Amino acid sequence: MSAPIDPTSTSAWAELSAIRDSFSPDLRGWFAADATRVERLSLPLADLHVDLSKNLVTDEIVGALVRLAEQTGVAERYAAMLEGAHINTTEDRAVLHTALRRPEGASPELVVDGQDVDADVQDVLASLSAFADRVRSGDWLGTTGKKVTHVVNIGIGGSDLGPVMVYEALKPYADAGIEARFVSNIDPTDIAQKTADLDPETTLFIVASKTFTTLETLTNARLAREWLWAGLSAAGAMDDDDASRKGAVAHHFVAVSTALDKVEAFGIDPKNAFGFWDWVGGRYSVDSAIGLSLAVVFGPHAFRELLAGFHAVDEHVRTTPLTQNVPVLMGLFNIWYTNFLNAQTHAVLPYAQQLSRFAAYLQQLTMESNGKSVRWDGTPVTTDTGEVFWGEPGTNGQHAFYQLIHQGTRLIPADFIAFVNPAYPLADDGRDVHGLFLANFLAQTKALAFGKTAEEVEAEGTTGALVAARTFGGNRPTTSIFAPSLTPAVLGQLIALYEHITFTQGVIWGINSFDQWGVELGKQLALQIAPALEGDADALAAQDPSTNALLAYYQANRKH
Repeated sequence: MSAPIDPTSTSAWAELSAIRDSFSPDLRGWFAADATRVERLSLPLADLHVDLSKNLVTDEIVGALVRLAEQTGVAERYAAMLEGAHINTTEDRAVLHTALRRPEGASPELVVDGQDVDADVQDVLASLSAFADRVRSGDWLGTTGKKVTHVVNIGIGGSDLGPVMVYEALKPYADAGIEARFVSNIDPTDIAQKTADLDPETTLFIVASKTFTTLETLTNARLAREWLWAGLSAAGAMDDDDASRKGAVAHHFVAVSTALDKVEAFGIDPKNAFGFWDWVGGRYSVDSAIGLSLAVVFGPHAFRELLAGFHAVDEHVRTTPLTQNVPVLMGLFNIWYTNFLNAQTHAVLPYAQQLSRFAAYLQQLTMESNGKSVRWDGTPVTTDTGEVFWGEPGTNGQHAFYQLIHQGTRLIPADFIAFVNPAYPLADDGRDVHGLFLANFLAQTKALAFGKTAEEVEAEGTTGALVAARTFGGNRPTTSIFAPSLTPAVLGQLIALYEHITFTQGVIWGINSFDQWGVELGKQLALQIAPALEGDADALAAQDPSTNALLAYYQANRKH
C-alpha cells in the first residue's frame, strides 16, 4: 500500500487555507443573492433527500474541497477497498464490509486472497435466514418445548451498538411476537436487570464474539448460562446433571463466532454458530451475522431490505461524481469545519425517537475509526483528526443543549434527520402531532442558519440589555436529511452514509480507519489489575500510587 498523501502539501489545502484567512460566513446574504443555492445543494441519496444549503460553504469552497478529495485519492482508495486490497495496513487485512450487502449474483464476482467472498457471504446469510425462520415459526423450541418469546444478544462494542440501535429504530416492524434485549456491560447490573423478568423456558441467548474470548461477552455468557440452569432447575424443568445442562444450553444458546472449538467447549452446537470474517470490523458488522437477533425479530426479508439500503449508498459512492457524491461531500464539509474552522464536535440530531441510539452508534463508528494520531504508514498525522460525535433525539435536545449550539462561542456543525411519515400517527385536539414535531425540525435549522438580528429583536419591543441576550448570530451550519419513512432500507442508507463520511475523512487525513489499537491497552491493564482487587500482593505491588490508593479505597469499602 502506497504512503498516504499529506493533505497539507496539496494545492487544494493551500487554496482552502487562503479562503479561510478571509472567510466571513453570511448565510442570510448568500441565500438572498443566490436563488439557486438550495437547488444546487440539495441532493438525492437513494431514498434520502439531503439539503446541504445551510452549511458554511460557497461554490469556491466546495470546488476546493472536491479538489482536495481528488488530490488525496479518495475515489482511488474507495475502489481499492471494494476490490479487497489490504487497506487495513496495521493488521494486513482487506476491508470488505461493503461485501456483506452485495446482492446475490452481483457481478463481477468478488474473489479476495483466493476466497470467493460472495459465496461465503451468501452461505452465512442463507444459514442466518433459515435459523431466524425456525425461531419465528416455532420450529425451534426451548428445552421444555416452548416457543421462544425473548432473544438476548450478548456482545459488546460493534456486537452490541449496531444491533441495539437497529432494534430500537425498527421496532414497528417486529411481527413475530419476539422481543430482543441486549447485554453488553460487564457491570453485573446489566445482565441482572435484562433477565429479571424473563422465563428461562422461552429465552434464547445469542453470544456474539468473533474470537469467543472477549472478556465482557464471555463473562456475561457464563452468567446467562448459570441463570438458565438455575431457572430451569427451580421450575422443575431440568435435572441437575451434566447431560441436562448440556441439553439446556443446546436449546437456549447460539453463537456468532468463527472460533468453533471454543463455541463447542462452551456447550453450543457448532452447527448453531454463524460466522463472519476478519475483514469485517466490529463497528461495521451490524449487516453481518452480528445482526442475527434482528433477523429473528424482524424477519429475514426485513434484514435483506436493510442490506439493500446499505448497498444503494455503496453504489452511489462508487458511481457518482465527487461534485454530487453526498457522503463524500459531507465528509469534505467536516474536514472544512474541523481543519479550517476549528470545530471539535459534531451533533447528530434525529427528529425520530426510534433513532434514540443512533448517536451512540455513530460515536463508535466515527471516533473509533478516526481517533488516530498516526497515518497508515506509521508516520505522525499532519493535521487534527477526528471529531467528537454526540446527540439526542429532538425535541429532547432542544430543552437540554441547543442553547450552546445557538448562542455559545463554539462552532458545532449539526445534522438534522427527520421522516415525513411517522410510525405512529397520532392527533392531539385535532392537530397532527407529527406535524408539530416536524415544525420544530424545520424551525431549528432555520434559526441556526439565519439567527435574529438586534434590529429584529428591538422591532418586537425589547430594549436595553435584553436585546443582546435575545439576539442570535446565525451562521450555525446544519445539514437536513429527510426521508419518507424510517424503513429497514432507509435505515441501511443512513448507516452507510455515515460509514462513507468516516471513510472520506480518514483517507484525507491519511489514517487507517479500520483498526482500533487505542482500545487495547486498557483491556490489557484490566487483566493485570483484576488480581489486585482480589488481594494478590504481587499485582498490588505492580501498580502506580494512584491506582494503589484507589484499590485501597475499594478494599476498605467493599462489603464482603
